[in-house]
Amino acid sequence: QVQLVESGGGSVQTGGSLRLSCAASGYTSSRSCMGWFRQAPGKEREAVAAISRDSNRLYYTDSVKGRFTISLDNAKNTLYLQMNSLKPEDAAMYYCAARRLGLYCRGVPSSYEMNYWGEGTLVTIAS
Repeated sequence: QVQLVESGGGSVQTGGSLRLSCAASGYTSSRSCMGWFRQAPGKEREAVAAISRDSNRLYYTDSVKGRFTISLDNAKNTLYLQMNSLKPEDAAMYYCAARRLGLYCRGVPSSYEMNYWGEGTLVTIAS
């Protein structure tokens, strides 16, 4: 059974940094696409970043380019999201997600493309 468990959320000042982690179990992160999504109150869930292991390409939504970095530690089966220069509009519940093994990404994925989801970790930004 695939489990994705996020951690690292919290409250930070505008301009600050956080690193989110997603520990995967029952899943081989080296043969898939994994990503981070976020959902703010009253808004739709949106993709933030993804990494596709077939090409090792990284994908980011425009609003986080240059500020967020997605990475994957295959040995630890853990996905990370380093978030710098945080803005109030980055406040949201952040979710880790993954596609089934053997399915990869060709850009920032849509929610419906992802097969497995974590419970989320909350990021709040104090202005």
